Amino acid sequence: MTKLFWNVLKVSPVIAATLLSANSALANEVNQQATSVAQLSQEANSIGQVTSVSQFSDVQPTDWAFQSLQSLVERYGCVAGYPNGTFRGNRALSRYEFAAGLNACLDRVNELIATATADMVSKEDLATLQRLQEEFSAELATLRGRVDALEARTAELEANQFSTTTKLRGEAIFSVSQAFGDKQADQDNNPNNNPNLDSNITFSNRVRLSLESSFMGTDVLQTRLQAGNIQSLDSLTGSASTGTRMTRLGYEANTGTGTGNSVEIDKLNYAFNFGEKIRVRIDAVGGELNENVNVFNPDFRSSGSGALSRYGRFSPIYRLAGDGAGITVNVNPQGPLTLSAAYFARGRNQAANPAIGEGLFDGSSTIFGQLAFKPNKALNLGFTYAQSYQTAGEVNLLGNTGSATVNGNSTVPVESNNYGLQFTFNPSAKITLGGWAGYTTANTVTGPAASADIWYWAATLGLKDFGREGNTLGLVFGQPPKVTGGSGGITKEASTSYHLEGLYKMKVSDNILITPGLLVIFNPEHNDNNDTIYVGTLRTTFSF
Repeated sequence: MTKLFWNVLKVSPVIAATLLSANSALANEVNQQATSVAQLSQEANSIGQVTSVSQFSDVQPTDWAFQSLQSLVERYGCVAGYPNGTFRGNRALSRYEFAAGLNACLDRVNELIATATADMVSKEDLATLQRLQEEFSAELATLRGRVDALEARTAELEANQFSTTTKLRGEAIFSVSQAFGDKQADQDNNPNNNPNLDSNITFSNRVRLSLESSFMGTDVLQTRLQAGNIQSLDSLTGSASTGTRMTRLGYEANTGTGTGNSVEIDKLNYAFNFGEKIRVRIDAVGGELNENVNVFNPDFRSSGSGALSRYGRFSPIYRLAGDGAGITVNVNPQGPLTLSAAYFARGRNQAANPAIGEGLFDGSSTIFGQLAFKPNKALNLGFTYAQSYQTAGEVNLLGNTGSATVNGNSTVPVESNNYGLQFTFNPSAKITLGGWAGYTTANTVTGPAASADIWYWAATLGLKDFGREGNTLGLVFGQPPKVTGGSGGITKEASTSYHLEGLYKMKVSDNILITPGLLVIFNPEHNDNNDTIYVGTLRTTFSF
C-alpha cells in the first residue's frame, strides 16, 4: 500500500471499510452502532475477557459467523464474554451479545490501524468484519436504541440528582401499641400501692432522614435528622404508665416537648479507613456502640426492622455510650479475629460542656473493648469489656433495660465494670440463633461505700422465609438486668423478671416492612407481687 493509503487509515478506521464496500453510508452507520454497543458491554459488571470464541457454548460452531469470529478472536484476542465462558439469556440475547463481541473485534482492529500497526490487519479480515456488521445490523440497531434510552435516563438523573457526594436515606415508622394487664408494676414490693393499668391504644410515628456524604469513596460523613412522638410507656403519668422500664420499645423517639415531632440533629459522625485493616469512626452527636461494632444479633439489632422491645435488640453493654461523643476503632487483621476499642463522653451535651466536672474527659464516660472471634461462617463469638464512670445525677447503669434499682439515679458518682459474652450461630441459611450474658459490678466513688452485682441474659431465634419468602419469625427470651447482691445497703432483688417477645416481620416490598408482635414481662421489676404486663405492638416501617 502507498504511504497516502496508510495515512488515510490512521485518520479514520471507517474509511478502511469504505475501501472494501461501495455502501459507505451503511458501514459508517453500523460502526457508530457498534461503538455504542462496546460502551454498553464495557459497563456490564459481569463481563470479562475470554481467549477464544469457542468458549461460548451457546454459539453453534457450524455457523459461518462463529467460524469467522473465532478466526478473528484467535488472531487478535478481542472478544469479551462472561467469566464462565457461556452466553446468558435466550437465543435473541445471545445474538445481541455476539454482536457486542463482534464490536470488540472492530475496536481492536481500529486500534491497530490508529496506532500505525495496520500491517497486522489483512484485507480479508476487513472484509469479514464488514460482512459480520451487515449480518448483525438489526441487533446493533436495537442495542443502539437501548443505549440511547439509557443515556437519556442517565442524563436526567445526573441533572436532577441531589448531590454528587451525598446520598439521602430515609425511614418512617408508624406504630400502634397498647400496654395491658391488671396492675402497674410496683417498685416498692407493696402490691397495694400500684394502681390499675388502663392504658389507651396509641398511634405514633418516628421519621429519620440520613444524609451520607463520601469524599474519598471509602469514607462516610453522616448527618441524621429525626422527629417523633413515640413515648416511653413507663414515663407517662397516671394509670397509662406500666411502672417499669422493662416495657420500653426499641424505637422510641419523642423529640421536643409536649406532643413531640420537633426536628433535631440525631446523629453527626464521620467514618474512614486508616490503612487496609483499620476502620475509624468519630461521633460528635448521638454516638452508639451498637452502630459502631458487631452486636451479634443481626435479625434484631435495628430499631426500625429488628426487635420491638429495647432489651430484645442487643446486650445492654452496647448502650454505655449514652448517645454521646467519642471515637471507635475496629481492627480486622487477616484471620477470624476483629478487635474493637472505643471511648465516649456519655450524653448528648457532655463533651461540649465546659463546666468543671464535665467535658470530654472529666464527666461521665465509657471505655470499651471487644474481641470478636469467627472461626467459621456459622459461628461468631464476642468477648466484651467496658468501664463506665457516671457522675451524680446522671447514673443509668445499663441504658434503661432493667429494674429501677439497676437504672435508678444516684446522688453520688458511680463507677462500673461490665463484662459481656455474645454469640451468633447459623446452623443453616434460614436459622439464626443468638444470645448474650452479662455481668456488672458497680461501686460508689464518693460518700458511703456501696456496691452492686448485676446479671442479665437472653436468647434469640430468627427463622427467615417463614411462611413466605422475605418474612422472618423472631423470638426473644431472657432475664433483664437484675441486682443479685451487693453491700452498703444494696441487697438482692426479691424475685426474677422474665422477658418474652414474639414478632413476625412481613416484607411487603423492598421498602415496606410490617411487624406485629407481643411483649410479655413476667414478675415486672423482679417482684413476683406484680402482675404480668403485656405490650401489643404493630410497627410499619417505610424505608427509602
